[in-house]
This record gives sequence, C-alpha cells and structure tokens, in this order.
Amino acid sequence: MAIDEIILFAYIFSLTILLFFGSHGFIMIYYHQKYRRKSHIAKESIPEEMVTIQLPLYNEVYVVERLINAVCQIDYPKDKMEIQVLDDSTDETVDVVARLVKQKQEEGFDIKHIRRSNREGFKAGALKEGLKTAKGKYIAIFDADFIPKRDFLKNTLRYFYDDKVGMVQTRWEHLNEDYSLLTKIQALALDGHFVIEQTVRNKAGFFINFNGTGGVWRKDCIEDAGNWEGDTLTEDLDLSYRAQLKGWKFVFLRDFTTPAELPAEMNALKAQQFRWTKGAIETAKKILPLVWKSNIPLKLKIHSTFHLTNNIVFPFILLAGILNVPLIFIKNAGPYWSFFNIMAVFVIAFIGSFLFYMFSQKDVHPDWRKRIALFPLFMAGSMGLALNNTRAVIEGLLNRKSEFVRTPKFRVESKKDTVIKNKYLKNIKIQASTYVELILAIYCLIGVIASIYFMEIAALPFQLMFFTGFASVSILSLRQAFLKKRQIN
Repeated sequence: MAIDEIILFAYIFSLTILLFFGSHGFIMIYYHQKYRRKSHIAKESIPEEMVTIQLPLYNEVYVVERLINAVCQIDYPKDKMEIQVLDDSTDETVDVVARLVKQKQEEGFDIKHIRRSNREGFKAGALKEGLKTAKGKYIAIFDADFIPKRDFLKNTLRYFYDDKVGMVQTRWEHLNEDYSLLTKIQALALDGHFVIEQTVRNKAGFFINFNGTGGVWRKDCIEDAGNWEGDTLTEDLDLSYRAQLKGWKFVFLRDFTTPAELPAEMNALKAQQFRWTKGAIETAKKILPLVWKSNIPLKLKIHSTFHLTNNIVFPFILLAGILNVPLIFIKNAGPYWSFFNIMAVFVIAFIGSFLFYMFSQKDVHPDWRKRIALFPLFMAGSMGLALNNTRAVIEGLLNRKSEFVRTPKFRVESKKDTVIKNKYLKNIKIQASTYVELILAIYCLIGVIASIYFMEIAALPFQLMFFTGFASVSILSLRQAFLKKRQIN
C-alpha cells in the first residue's frame, strides 16, 4: 500500500470515529426537544434533617476563607448542620483553616478541622475519611473554588422525594466567565455539559454523574454503592455509576446554580483537562464491564458506553490535525478526487457539535447569539488541547497511575484581578509537550499556507482552527515561564 493510501485510510478512519461521536449531538438534541417540558418531582417543604457539609481542601490559601464563610451563611438551622473541613494541605492553608474553624466554632457552628497523616486516595480518601464520623443523613460537597448560595440546602433537599433518590446535583455557574477569552470559552464548553448533557440524560432516564462538587448525596447511597474509591482520578464519575447500577436515582437541577471560579491560566486548565480525561478513561475501563453485565435496558447500556468513552476522540482529533497537512498536497497531486468528495459527509460531525452548543446557550442565556459566536474558538481550543488530552487517554488505557493534581485556585473573579502574584503559579510545571504543541502550530501553519496556495477554501477553516488551537495553547502555556520570571524579579 502506497504512503498516500495509508494517510488517506488513517485520515478517513479518524474522521469516522469523530463522526460517530460528533453525531451523538443530534441524539442529545432529539431527547432535549422530546423531554424539554418534563420536570422533577419535589417536596413543597422539607423536614430539617441532619446535613454534613464536606469541604475537601489541598493548599487553597486564597479561596478557603471565601468558601467557609459562604458555607456558614447557608440558610439552615445550626444544630442540623455539620461542617467538615477535610484539609490535606501542606502549606499555610492549615493555619488559615485552623483560625477560621476556631472562629466559627465560637459563633456556634458545628465545624471540624479534619487532618490526615497522608494523602492516600487523594480527594476520594479525604471524603471517605470524613464519612466515617459524619453525622448527617445527607452529605453536601463543595470544592474550594465554589461559593454555595444561601438557599442551597433548601433548594436541593426538596428533591429527595423518596428513599431511592441518592444524589441531587446543581448546575455550575461561572464567577469569572468574563475575565478573559479563555474563561469565556471554558464557560461555553461547560454549559454544553450541564445544560444539555446532564439535563437530557437525567430527564430521558439515562445515567448522569455527580460533578464532584455542588451536589448533595444521601449518606446511605454512598455506603451502599461501596463508598469512595481512589483507584481512578474521577472518583465522582466512578461512584455515580456504581450507585445508579445499584438502583439509586439521581436528580439534576438545571435551573438552580452554584457559582464557581474557572481556571484563569492555561497550564491550570491543561492540568484539569488531563485529570478529567484520564480519570474518565480509567473509570470506563473499571465500570463498563459492570454496565454490560447488569440487567439494565440495552438502550441504557449503549448510552452509558457513549458517556464513558467519549474522551477517546482526542487521539483521533490529534491524528486528523497531523494528517490534514499532507492531505492538501495529496489531493492536488494524486488521483483521489472521489475520496475527497466523499469526505464532505464528515462535516456532519461539526454541525452536530455546533447545534449541541447552540441549544445549550439558547436555553439559559438571553445573549446566546453573542456567546455561540465563540464556537469556532472553542473548537480550535479543543483541537489545541488534543495533544495534552491524548497523553491522558494513553496513560489511562495503559494503567499508568499518577497523582491527583489539583487545579490551582487564584481567586480571580473580575478583570482587575491578576494571577501574577499568586504563590501557586510557580508550582505549575511547563510540560515538555508544550514545546511539541508549538511545533505542531508551526506545522499546521504550513497547512494554512498550502490551502491558500492551492485555493482549497473548504479545507482552510479547519487548517486555521488547528493552527490557532495549537498556537494559543502553547503560547499561553509558555507565558507561564515569563510570569515566573516576573515573580522572581
């Protein structure tokens, strides 16, 4: 087989995988329209049951006071609310937490500062440790970058309408969405997950996942499902599936939100994306055999497979980006016109993705037209993160274990805030893959130039998105080194 044919075959195979997963957007939109008027059952009033609020922390000196103050302002009887600060920190966060806990105890709050001798199991280990002594019938969990609203408990506990409801999840709201173009694009991506994926899956009867924070569990559900386990980097996704396979019901609240801070720096975002991607692959390997051995309906098994494996697209996005460049020359030098005419069908995947995110913006934002205009940049960003996330997929498939790398919190809420003086900035390492991303940007620029030279107008937008994605991801990552120097000087 000639090298041209190998490249064509690999490219078509990659696009077929992307079409397969991209077209799933049409299915989600179908269910979105079908169940848009369906609402959840809720109690008009709630019995004031004991609630334990868990706050897992690891070196969160900039945001921990904001979090604890917000939790203590939740509108709920003090004698029915226990707060566990699960503090695995190794820096001055420990002292800040100790001071705050003492202050809140003096104000009458049942709040405890829980420390461990090691980080075994990372976040899952901390949550499990806290659960041993938790007094609550319900367990609410907030990461350090979240700010729960005063009516959080009263709005979520209403949805535990029967004894089989095991978890209620709220939609994430973005505190610093307007801080930069980077945070705006992240908000667009997360809205797609929360407004469409979580909402549609929940209403259509498919499995959903606890998003790690901003939700409430029934304690019995956690224990019945086998408790928190630290063998994957997405302990929330893992426990969610184990619980639902045991017959527990989940509820997702699209219209009640919990504000959170988005990563304002590229390396922080890449670390978060790496953890989410690798953890999802680890969870898929662990959970899918249980899904297919269970007696749940076939439709639910198929959808769960889509849900747990969709991160497998990243290696194929990367491969498509690499092959895009030689294909320009192959098309204009070889007898493969019929193949390239057929390839037009793969635009369907792009259309499916666009409609998916358009509906997510239209459903919750009056200015959705302005927001969806960022879709090409979002796609470019997804392409630019393909190398980072491909590494995560490969490590997950090869069972390479790694540390739970927290996403640094900067307490960046408005444009006047800055990350430059943040002490955690210097702990973020520039990965060697960043330089590969820069090389890929230069490489994709050749594709842009070739598309213009050969007047391949249809190919030009995709060549530009790959170039823009790799260039922006690598340059924003390398900017970290410049900021470090400014800190030192």
